[in-house]
Amino acid sequence: MKNTCLLICLCLLGTAGLANNVIPKWQPFILDLEGPSTKETDSENPFLDYRLNVIFSKGKRSFVVPGFFAADGNAANSGAGSGKVWRTIFTPDEEGEWQYEVSFRKGKQLAVSDDPYLGQPVEGLDGQKGRFRCGPPSTDAQDIRSKGRLTYHKSQYFHFQNGEPYLKVGANSPENFLAFADIDGTYSYDPNAQFLKSWEAHIADWNSGDPTWQNGKGKGAIGALNYLASKSMNVVYALTLNIEGDAKDVWPFLSHERKDFLRYDVSKLAQWDILFTHAESKGIVLHLITQEKENELILDDGYTDVSRKLYYRELIARFGYHNNVIWNMGEENGQVEFWPQGQSDQQRYAMIRYLKDHDPYKNPLVIHTFPAKKERDEVLEALLHFDRLDGISMQVADIYKVHRDIRELVAHSGKSRRPWVVTMDEIGPWHTGTRSDKNDPRHDTLRQEVLWGTLMAGGGGVEWYFGWIQAPNDLNAEDWRSRNNMWEQSAIAANFFKAYLPFTEMKSSDELVEEASYCLSKENDTYVVYCKKGGKASIDLSKAKGKYRVHWFDPLEGGVLQQTSTQEVSAGAKCSLGMPPSKPAQDWAILLRKLP
Repeated sequence: MKNTCLLICLCLLGTAGLANNVIPKWQPFILDLEGPSTKETDSENPFLDYRLNVIFSKGKRSFVVPGFFAADGNAANSGAGSGKVWRTIFTPDEEGEWQYEVSFRKGKQLAVSDDPYLGQPVEGLDGQKGRFRCGPPSTDAQDIRSKGRLTYHKSQYFHFQNGEPYLKVGANSPENFLAFADIDGTYSYDPNAQFLKSWEAHIADWNSGDPTWQNGKGKGAIGALNYLASKSMNVVYALTLNIEGDAKDVWPFLSHERKDFLRYDVSKLAQWDILFTHAESKGIVLHLITQEKENELILDDGYTDVSRKLYYRELIARFGYHNNVIWNMGEENGQVEFWPQGQSDQQRYAMIRYLKDHDPYKNPLVIHTFPAKKERDEVLEALLHFDRLDGISMQVADIYKVHRDIRELVAHSGKSRRPWVVTMDEIGPWHTGTRSDKNDPRHDTLRQEVLWGTLMAGGGGVEWYFGWIQAPNDLNAEDWRSRNNMWEQSAIAANFFKAYLPFTEMKSSDELVEEASYCLSKENDTYVVYCKKGGKASIDLSKAKGKYRVHWFDPLEGGVLQQTSTQEVSAGAKCSLGMPPSKPAQDWAILLRKLP
């Protein structure tokens, strides 16, 4: 198996130890300690009754990084549930020499205590120190890690640490991406919900040198990620817990039964991590949804107590080191008339605060919404000024209201101290979503109302949900080629925004155009007019100054910018932009850039 990230595994070197190899900036440093020998089912719970934290520091900066029980250190391949390897993974973001100090203690439920003095030190390891050197970052352009960590930015778009803004386009389905038969301990416990995947259609997309585990397992899901990346998609949506949910086949625990909610499946989680690492290496961000509507009360009755704290700690320890993680606190979160068994405002605040405060990297954190505006707003209004929430994962039932709803929420949150990144992550109606290419080859309505409707409203990107009725759907899909045309149209739109627009500095300006159009503008600099139904276009530049070059862009086919007889317009009045260069009834994007 080829390891797709650069790793250094060390036994503790002591105070004078310095790794001979250099860790590239934004790549993981793995510290393996030989600690107490134990097993997943031990009476002294290795997940709950031990607390391994490692403090990494450089100058005045420090990170408290949680560690975890890693069994034999090779559980993805061995399937081991016992051993004496305790692992901590840290991703440095600054070149130079880093130091670390180990805090390794044991005691009843100590893992969920923040008191550094509780418990008994693990002899020979607690208090030990070491150091390593961090060098320049990788120059691999495809590897998204070379851009640094994905971070919150007040521009209402996520940014990488190298300064590049992130505009996401990708797969929202299947939500049970991790329900993969090749992953240890993965099964469906509901005889009426059998959606376990082989990802067989994508085995041919696996390439020599790509990772596998246990003598060739994993090729289907790895190939699926390769395919998604080949279509320039840069995000994948994956539930990490769907017990009591729709598919009932994904969880990190030893089993789906409550008796095992404090016990974690080490080999399963190591195999998840292989998939996550490969996704990152292909430029794909991990959108991890930590709970489903039906199970938001399954841990601690919705409170943030022992079970929920341990769950978040394990997710952070095992996956938080990835530079490109978006934590989603759960689908359709909250109490509503049709489903009153949901978390309250205070429970929501508590879980968001705990995950954000215990994640040393402060990875972006969002929450998913209800499909109807009234129900959605009741939850979001209370969160508007909460300083730990970075964005909103939108669900909208009516596709013709996507642009309006996102435009309003972007503007509303933009007035707060912490403006939200608003993304379109589940399009309705629930039974239809994004139909397959076979049933909707051109996807005209979704392209016009959802894809361009979102981006032209200032939204941070779009994920495509497959609906429930027409197969392959949100639960049984395991061939992403079924929506190939949608991926291609999404890439066309995202590439246009990244190539031609200062989109992080632009705002929705629909008041400048006719009713059937959208407008995004950076005043006196750049304007984009999107005409949903083609025809003659115009824009009101009465408050602008200067002259503007006019180009047309085809949202369906992409290609180069085009021009018509109207190649320039002068500001100071309402300007006619003329007719499209061809296909007059189709949607077009019109780019206006100020001339020097």
